[in-house]
Amino acid sequence: MRELPAGDGRVTVETRGDGVALVTLDRPHKRNALSLELRVALATAVEGAAADEAVAAIVVTGAGSAFCAGMDVTQFGGDRAHKERIVETSVRLFEVVARCPAPTVAAVNGPAVAGGFALALLCDLRVAAPGATFGFPEVGRHIPPSYAAAASALPPAVARDLCLTGRVVDAREALVLGIASRRGGLEDALEAATEIAAAPRAATREVKRRILLGGEATWQALLRDEERALTAALLGPAPSG
Repeated sequence: MRELPAGDGRVTVETRGDGVALVTLDRPHKRNALSLELRVALATAVEGAAADEAVAAIVVTGAGSAFCAGMDVTQFGGDRAHKERIVETSVRLFEVVARCPAPTVAAVNGPAVAGGFALALLCDLRVAAPGATFGFPEVGRHIPPSYAAAASALPPAVARDLCLTGRVVDAREALVLGIASRRGGLEDALEAATEIAAAPRAATREVKRRILLGGEATWQALLRDEERALTAALLGPAPSG
């Protein structure tokens, strides 16, 4: 097992013999909220797993009772250098997950809310444990959620509902709405990843390439727009000319 330190947390990577890499957010005392350091470690872990010839599928999960509670709001604000770091780490993480060339499975073991919900949505599959919840409650705090992430995985009506209302749904409703494709725990997510890894790696990578190609003009374009909006909100508009 490899460990990537991340401030008061860490990300662990276990490369299994079945072609699956298990990537775990390990900051349970903060419900795996994405600190600056945790974003960097997670992006590095996913990049490394995707580049590993022994890995055919990646499972992302959280330690403790939560999958991911979103961005660590205690790190918001600060001077310009700190805000640049917020933008840099946020953009890098979601770009890495969104455009990962390897198939990804989110083992949602508990709440996946705000940025944590976006993280799960940008994975290819989601497996929901009985205690899993999903939603974008940040819209009620004047923070627009990631419609790009919602559009990458959900029917338009469901994406609009969740992004505009901020309501949080449980695992049962998540299956009905298509947020999750399976219900179960980590072992079920690993089983799904093992099914993917059992197919020829070249074939699954080609399928993933087509998935990303299909999203270039839709949700990937939205993701780039959201990145520009985040940059403008924290650092001001880009200079003209």
